[in-house]
Amino acid sequence: MKQYEIFCTVIDNYGDAAVSWRLARQLANEHGLSVRLWIDDLTPLAALEPDVAHNLSAQNVAGVDIHHWREPIDPYPLGDVDTVIAAFGCRLPEPWLNAMAASQRPPRWLNLEYLSAETWVETCHLLPSPHPRLPLTQRFFFPGFTTQTGGLLREQHLIQERDQFQSDPAAQAEFWRRLGVNAPADAIKISLFAYAHAPLSDILHAWAQATQLVCCLIPQSPLTAIANTLPAWLQQKLSIHHLPFLSQHDYDRLLWACDANFIRGEDSLVRALWAARPLVWHIYPQEMDAHTTKLNAFLDRQLQYTDTETVRIAKTFAKAWNAMTPTPEQHIAALDWLHHLPTLSHVQQRWSQMLATQTDLASNLERH
Repeated sequence: MKQYEIFCTVIDNYGDAAVSWRLARQLANEHGLSVRLWIDDLTPLAALEPDVAHNLSAQNVAGVDIHHWREPIDPYPLGDVDTVIAAFGCRLPEPWLNAMAASQRPPRWLNLEYLSAETWVETCHLLPSPHPRLPLTQRFFFPGFTTQTGGLLREQHLIQERDQFQSDPAAQAEFWRRLGVNAPADAIKISLFAYAHAPLSDILHAWAQATQLVCCLIPQSPLTAIANTLPAWLQQKLSIHHLPFLSQHDYDRLLWACDANFIRGEDSLVRALWAARPLVWHIYPQEMDAHTTKLNAFLDRQLQYTDTETVRIAKTFAKAWNAMTPTPEQHIAALDWLHHLPTLSHVQQRWSQMLATQTDLASNLERH
């Protein structure tokens, strides 16, 4: 049986742990691999996967061996290790690097990069990078939205499970009941997950002017504290519901059950994409406005098969939600986007269907 070692350093909230866990679980369960996940902080993983204990040095959950990564760390015998994955460019432990270099058959070493829609990732995908000191070479593995990249994480039966849930009113009603949400059937249900600097108050004040009731579902995040400061009339007008922190299983279903989803980070972006509902990405700010380039590249791919007016509305609101426009423009953009949701839904369904025809990331890892 092939052995995979995945190393993850938790830096960006829950995103690093979320992606690494989904990948490890899929490689073990769908590809029959022996997988060890080394992670330096078990707390976010335990929140995402309730079966994970945050205080154990080693455990097996869902077929994956999970090890709390603490230095110093000595490598297991490398004879059976086929692939070592450094998630998001984390540095492998020196003892592991030395053991890999001394091995008669060094394992394949991949650097799993962050997701980007920019075109340059296609030319960098699988490029080699020799180690400056040791006789080792790592290869860059870029997730992406085209067949020239590593693809997107997508479990084998995910689309089928989504379709079954979205076509089953009873399953959705039970899900809302379990979360304590009692929204009117004709309300527009929108999940809101973003960083603290999102212009939440301005957007919600705009939606309060809509003719149709907007039901806002806010999982535990920095937005929770902001929403608690809103005036009572606005919370009632919009039917705002605060949700607990959701496991990956429940968060997927929240995305499937809503009419539109606001997300942040890589894991929630990909999961919202597979929900086939309109999505708005709150991108993390970077130096020299690098995030603006990344956001524009994503929007270009997301909206490549639609009309000019829909592109204008979607891009204008995406910039408003990312606080790139003045408040008055945010209000107008928010209402335009809300009124255009049926068209945006068709756009997202089409893109999701197209992406689902491509090979998923875990399968591409095995193929290469």
